Amino acid sequence: MRQVATVLVLNGPNLNRLGTREPDVYGHTSYDDLVALCERTGAELGLQVEVRQTNDESELVGWLHEATDLGSAVVLNPAAFTHYSYALRDACAMVSGPLIEVHISNPAAREEFRHTSVVAGVATGTIAGFGMDSYRLALQAVATLLAR
Repeated sequence: MRQVATVLVLNGPNLNRLGTREPDVYGHTSYDDLVALCERTGAELGLQVEVRQTNDESELVGWLHEATDLGSAVVLNPAAFTHYSYALRDACAMVSGPLIEVHISNPAAREEFRHTSVVAGVATGTIAGFGMDSYRLALQAVATLLAR
């Protein structure tokens, strides 16, 4: 019997405010709707998905350590930490399974300070600019990578 792969979908600061935070950039989908989308997509792909969100950098680093210890795949929206958190980058570098960096908006089409991701260089890949579908695409990528 095939073991179901666990995927941690980790979200950084302010993503708990989806639906009300800058809807012109992030849309009107709530965080709860995002969680449901990820869980539904995971189930369709045969993945066990656990969605988490924190505004605390050290908690996010701890969750990446957990993924490393468990051998879990990760879908990560580091949010603002994308651009400056070397602690997060170093924790990402330890993850042995697929790690897909995801963004709802396209950082390269926004303010200049958003153009640099310190995480991208250690991620398996990055998916950005597709709204909430960025998460669905990231989970599909994880499923494909794990099937190889």
